[in-house]
Amino acid sequence: MQTIITSESQLSQPGRARAEAVIEVEGLVKRYKKAQRNAVDDVSFSVPAGSLFALLGPNGAGKTTVISILTTTLSPTAGRVRIAGYDLEQEAAHIRRQIGIVFQKPSLDQNLSAEENVRLHVALYGLYPYRPAFRLMPAAYRQQVEALAELLDISESLFKPVKTFSGGMKRKLEILRGLLHQPAVLFLDEPTTGLDPESRHSLWDYLRRVRATGRTTIFLTTHYLEEVEEADAVCIMSHGKIVAAGTPSQLKASLTQARLLLDAPERARLRQELQQLGIPFVEAGTAFELPIGGPEVQRLFKRLETPLSLVQTHAPSLEEAYLQIIGRQTLDSEEEERA
Repeated sequence: MQTIITSESQLSQPGRARAEAVIEVEGLVKRYKKAQRNAVDDVSFSVPAGSLFALLGPNGAGKTTVISILTTTLSPTAGRVRIAGYDLEQEAAHIRRQIGIVFQKPSLDQNLSAEENVRLHVALYGLYPYRPAFRLMPAAYRQQVEALAELLDISESLFKPVKTFSGGMKRKLEILRGLLHQPAVLFLDEPTTGLDPESRHSLWDYLRRVRATGRTTIFLTTHYLEEVEEADAVCIMSHGKIVAAGTPSQLKASLTQARLLLDAPERARLRQELQQLGIPFVEAGTAFELPIGGPEVQRLFKRLETPLSLVQTHAPSLEEAYLQIIGRQTLDSEEEERA
C-alpha cells in the first residue's frame, strides 16, 4: 500500500493520533461497462486520523469516483477499503454512521429554516427522534446545534429560512449538519466552488476551528490549489491512477525550484559577471532569472560587484508543482496512445 507521507512535527502533535490510519484504501479499481479503461486503476493510499487530506486531479481523473466509493454510494470493481476500522464491503452501514459529506451541489431545503434542515437530517439518520419544534428536541441535540452554530458563526441565522442565506452561509450550514453526529471523516467535495473570495476565506477560517478540535479527519477535493497548502497530505490523480503523493512541501521541493530575479542599470555588466561566476541564468523579460534560493542567494550577493536595481525571490507554489505533474502525465499518455 502507498502510504501518504506526513512530517515528524505533524505526527508528534500532542493529543492527536495522526499515525493511526482512519482511511485505508488498497488496490481500488472501478471499471464501468463498455469503458476502454478503468475509471479508478489500482489506487492505494492511507489517511492518518485527524489530518487534512487532499485528493487532487483534473476533471475525469477519477476523484469523484473514489469519493463515491468511499462514501458507499458506488460499489468498487475490486480492492479493499476500510474507514474508521470498518470494511466497506461487509460493514457499509457502519461506515455511513462514521462519515459526514458536503457535496459540491447544495442539498438543503430552501424553504425550511437552518435548524429545520438540521433537525430533519438527524431524524433521518436516526440520531434523535423527530419533534415538531426545536424546543421539544432532546437537550443533547439543542446543545450540539447551538455549540456548532456558534463555532461556525451562524447562531443569529439558525431559525431563518435557508433561501435568505448567502452561498458561504449555506456551506457553513451543510458543514454543521455534516458534523452533528461527530463523524470520524468529513468529506468535502469542492466545498468552495461558486463562492466569492470573502466567503471562501471565511469558510476556511471555520474549517480550521473544526480541525483544531482534533476529532475529525477532513477529506478534501478542490480546484483551488491555495486551499491545499495547509494540507497534511496530498494525492494527485490522473487517468485513474495516483501519480504523486506527499506533503505540499515535499511535492514542491521535488518538482519545482526556487528562483531569483535580478536586474541592474548596467545589464551588460551584470550578464558578464554572472557568466564569469559560472552561474546559470536565463533572461526573462527585463530581468535575469536564476534557479537558486536559500543560502545560495546570500553567497551570490557577496560575490556580485554590479549594483542591482531588482532583487526578487520566487518560492514555488503547490499549483506550479501540480501543473508540472499533470502536464507530464498528459505528455506520457499522448506518447502511449501514439505508440
